[in-house]
Amino acid sequence: MRPAAGAAPGTQTIYGLHAVRAMLERHPQRVLSVRLAQHRADARTRAIEELAQRNRIAVKRVDGHHLREEFGEVAHQGVAAEVVPLAPWDEDQLLAALTEAQAPLLLALDGVQDPHNLGACLRSADACGALAVIVPRDRAAQLSPAVRKVAAGAAESTPVVAVTNLVRTLKLLKEASLWVVGADAAAAQDAREVDLKGGVVLVLGSEGTGLRHLTQANCDFLVRLPQLGAVESLNVSVAAGMLLYEAVRQRSAR
Repeated sequence: MRPAAGAAPGTQTIYGLHAVRAMLERHPQRVLSVRLAQHRADARTRAIEELAQRNRIAVKRVDGHHLREEFGEVAHQGVAAEVVPLAPWDEDQLLAALTEAQAPLLLALDGVQDPHNLGACLRSADACGALAVIVPRDRAAQLSPAVRKVAAGAAESTPVVAVTNLVRTLKLLKEASLWVVGADAAAAQDAREVDLKGGVVLVLGSEGTGLRHLTQANCDFLVRLPQLGAVESLNVSVAAGMLLYEAVRQRSAR
């Protein structure tokens, strides 16, 4: 994601069939305009065009080469939209949102520093219906243009909550009746053995050292992901996706 050429300050451009359609379906009031490559005339592109027109959003047909020049060699799929970006939440907004959510699913990242990992985690969180992604305000990747680009639209639908003290936030979430489940390769329990169907916060550690000791101490459960290969640990964004989808699997079975 990047500011659109000639776009107003504070706007972002998202691209891709799924990202643009999701924004039109969920938050049409934040979509300012849609651009479609002239050569796209398939059913999915027509559906996006109809959604935009239904919400009185301007649609412009453009040369596909212009999109390639703007975004580079990425899978824009001939679809882009200029949107008003989703503002980050604070801790109070997160706690208020919990009162309206049924069995909320949250993802917390304990010091993830690579913007690409944060962006990938956002994509998985969005795909799995997570209410928000929580990150520490210091010594961790924040919501940036690089993160938005990797997130491919997820940063515009899944709030990021930057908190001053992650452990304090986890304690507040426990007081709000959520279970805190940390991922640790050395944990005794398999993730499939822990009930993830209720309100839950999934916590993953940094790329190098994993969960901090104090964060571990404030988890209700520590779980490991099943691994059959020789690699000692998983990339944090891959592990986050696996744990989120385990929660989805359990909730679907329910």
